[in-house]
Parts: sequence; structure tokens; C-alpha cells
Amino acid sequence: MRILLFCMLFFLGQAIAGDYKLGAGDQIHIMVYGEDDLTTTIKIDKSGVISFPFISDITVAGLTAKALENKIADGLRGDYLIDPQVTVAIATYRPFFIHGQVKRPGGYPYQEDLTLDKAIAIAGGLAARASKSSWKITRLVKGTKQVFEGNVASAILPDDIIEIEQSFF
Repeated sequence: MRILLFCMLFFLGQAIAGDYKLGAGDQIHIMVYGEDDLTTTIKIDKSGVISFPFISDITVAGLTAKALENKIADGLRGDYLIDPQVTVAIATYRPFFIHGQVKRPGGYPYQEDLTLDKAIAIAGGLAARASKSSWKITRLVKGTKQVFEGNVASAILPDDIIEIEQSFF
């Protein structure tokens, strides 16, 4: 059972690199080549919708950066530009959260290829009374909260909540 959960977390983390879905809390940088007035940095709010010049509101939550590039280019093509070259980059990822027996619990910006041992290091390391093995990751998977047992190699995703338990020995 633990091996299955480990594999699920590992492969889910590997998939995020190319398939990262935008969501509330992400900050994105949009650039249209040769059109400085259309270059902007936007933080995605809870609605998951952004406003962009010459295009009506765009629902970005759940899209990849590449899909958003295509959507903006399609919206600008024809009426405003002949062949718009659009680039979307993630300036700041939405955070993950870590609490319990770490030195600096709280929310931290997600970083690509983040694992549980790296997340613990970002939070200042384990506290003196921290368990060395009782680590839980709460993740929203297809609208349902799921709790996984974590280890140092477990992939961490944006919006994950990590709980580092206290050791009793």
C-alpha cells in the first residue's frame, strides 16, 4: 500500500513539470512580442478569471501556460494583430503549506521539482521534537481531499498541506 501511494505521489510530481495547471494565487507574466502595451504581470484571484486588453475576460484556472498562450493569441489574431506571438510564464507559483514540528511553519511559494525534504528545509528544518517518519500530505485530487503518508522523496505540489507530527520518543 505504501509503495502504491509513493508511486502515485512520485508520478504526480513528475507530471507537473509540463502540465502545471494555473490556479488562484499564481502570478503570471504575459508578453506579446512587439507590443509593449500588451505586456503585463497578473495575479490570478479566486475567480480564476483575468482581464486582458482587446479580449473579454479569460478563465485561466485549470489551463496550462501553453494553453493560455494559444487562447490569448487566438483572441488577438485578426481584429488587432495578424500573427501575435504570445508568451506566458509563471512568475510566482501558488504556495504550499507546512505546519507542525518545523522551525518556521507557514505558507511558501511552490518551486518546481519540490520534494518533502526540500519543503522541510525551506521551513527551517525539523524542530527538536519532530517525528522522523510521521509526515502527512493533504492534497486536493479531483475535488476530494486525500491524505498521504509522506517520506523525503514525496513530491510536493502547489496547495499541498504538510503536517509534521511530534515524536513521542
